[in-house]
Amino acid sequence: MTDTAVSEVRAADRRRTTGRRIPVLLARTALGGLLAVSTALLIVRLTGWDAGTALAVPLVLFPYALVLSLLALGAVLAAAALRSRWTVLAVAVLTAAQVAVLAPRFLPDRQQLPAQAAELRVASLNADVGGADPRALVRLVQAEHIDVLAVQQLPAAGIAALTEAGLDALLPYHELRPEYDSSIYSRLPLTQGGPLRADTAWPQTTAAVTVDGRTIRLVAVHTYYPLGDARRWTRDMAALASVARDSGPDTVFLGDFNASLDHAPMRDLLAAGLVDTHAELGRGWARTWPVGVSPVPPLVQLDHVLHGSGLAGVSAGERTVPGTDHRAVVAVLALLPG
Repeated sequence: MTDTAVSEVRAADRRRTTGRRIPVLLARTALGGLLAVSTALLIVRLTGWDAGTALAVPLVLFPYALVLSLLALGAVLAAAALRSRWTVLAVAVLTAAQVAVLAPRFLPDRQQLPAQAAELRVASLNADVGGADPRALVRLVQAEHIDVLAVQQLPAAGIAALTEAGLDALLPYHELRPEYDSSIYSRLPLTQGGPLRADTAWPQTTAAVTVDGRTIRLVAVHTYYPLGDARRWTRDMAALASVARDSGPDTVFLGDFNASLDHAPMRDLLAAGLVDTHAELGRGWARTWPVGVSPVPPLVQLDHVLHGSGLAGVSAGERTVPGTDHRAVVAVLALLPG
């Protein structure tokens, strides 16, 4: 074989080798990117570094990191070019850690509820500065037989629209605070109404109802948002946690917390004596925001119904009300023996 022929063969071999290496290199780069994002979110979730920092914004996507890890694990196991003992072990450990963090919210509490327990049916909706369709909200209240409705971002014009749509006939008792950004409607008489004494960006509205002879304290929540000022949002959540510690077992906090179950300030609020109704019932990946951003579906849960140990969740769900970027949350709570 001539020198020229040998050179041509070697050049062809190099091209074939390079052609094989490029897809492998691209696959490894993509895998590395997936693992880096998933690992970073896990670290933030475990350390609580989101409190008071801009890391609170990407952390809302933490459940999706598990999806990325599962995709990465599948790719590692399927592609011989990517497979190595240490790579498989690293991806498996990361996936297991994420499962361990997320699993509790998908495991319902098997608490046995007493027969004929009194119930309180509640709902909450961020009305998007009164943009929510008032007639649709009235239909929701009627269909779900709601006892207490908390509404955030409801200006005076929105209150007038709800009155015209007939909400007052269903929920005749009010603690309406458009200047405070949250209001409460109720089928039951309200007492102890007014602004909550707490260091929040704007006052939260509070009131109480009596159910089966017991006084249930209500707090209509709308916190500041971490994208605007993460430290202010963290202070809001800390102030709510302080209130929760002093509120007793018959308490319901409901509204737009601008927080998911993965945020450290939300976990601190729950540790103050509250239970997230969705997670309690094994529905820990509900999604309430954003709505109406076609073709993007709701991605995260910012709206919650939290309750004290004197109550237990019977059901929890989300409902779409046209005109707002949040879904409503609806929950049925049972009173436990005192």
